[in-house]
Amino acid sequence: MIMHGNGKSTVAVLGLGAMGTALAEALSAAGNDVRVWNRTSQRAAAAVAAGARQAGSSAEAVEDAALVVVCVSDAAAVRAILEPLAEHLGGRTVVNLTSGSSKEGRALAAVVDGFGAQYLDGAVMAAPADLGGPETLILLSGSATAYREHQSTLEGIAGRATYLGPDAGLSSLHDVAVLAIMWSVLNGFLHGAALLKRSGVEAADFLPIAQNGINTTAGWLAGYAAQVDADDHPGHDSTMTTHVAAMQHLVEETVATGVDPALPLAFKALGDRAVEAGLGERGYTALIELLLSGRP
Repeated sequence: MIMHGNGKSTVAVLGLGAMGTALAEALSAAGNDVRVWNRTSQRAAAAVAAGARQAGSSAEAVEDAALVVVCVSDAAAVRAILEPLAEHLGGRTVVNLTSGSSKEGRALAAVVDGFGAQYLDGAVMAAPADLGGPETLILLSGSATAYREHQSTLEGIAGRATYLGPDAGLSSLHDVAVLAIMWSVLNGFLHGAALLKRSGVEAADFLPIAQNGINTTAGWLAGYAAQVDADDHPGHDSTMTTHVAAMQHLVEETVATGVDPALPLAFKALGDRAVEAGLGERGYTALIELLLSGRP
């Protein structure tokens, strides 16, 4: 790692949108020598005010940096920035914190490897304002050697910088898996709030009951994860047939109150398929067998 006599790392940050600027600020606050570059140079003002140094070109930004952090709009923009730097990246580590797919992460890993550099693909699981905190989470996958070498610097960005493994696509996969949970919880809350709003109940009054339901459900996840990993789906607490009957009640109540039934109908359709597939007496986690089948 390229270090200064005072023990600081030299880090280049390429891309200064809201997240890129926050990354530069967090790295500067952690005591690193940060060089920043953006296609629109005016965007560097906030990062410079936080202690970073603005480079006149992307090549100048990476010149003395062992760690190159890229955060731009998409994978195509990452390539457009990195490919002209091919001759400048040898021996360095590229950390791509741009949102993208697992396929794009793996493809970029191959490109960067061809430049003679190491690659880490990452997903920031926080808002820009949360970067630099001890509980902030970023997910990283790719070169284990690069992660070990730069772990302390990465933990300056997020105290819970977590390495998932050598497959560069794993960070993106985990990111979208969490999005599936996020939207499921938010949509469920909004559907419940809509049902209650029809009867004059405020969402704020529903909130503590909703939070209790969410916390109760979250408490089931450890056991459910074990069932998924063991391919064992006992129905001792509640069978799929029981769940489907409750889903029908939700559908009927939704229709009766004049709320859009799309969400509960989707639940019911998946539950019906499970029963039709012979999973009626098994537990709720048996649904994963349908999901893995890939068939509608």
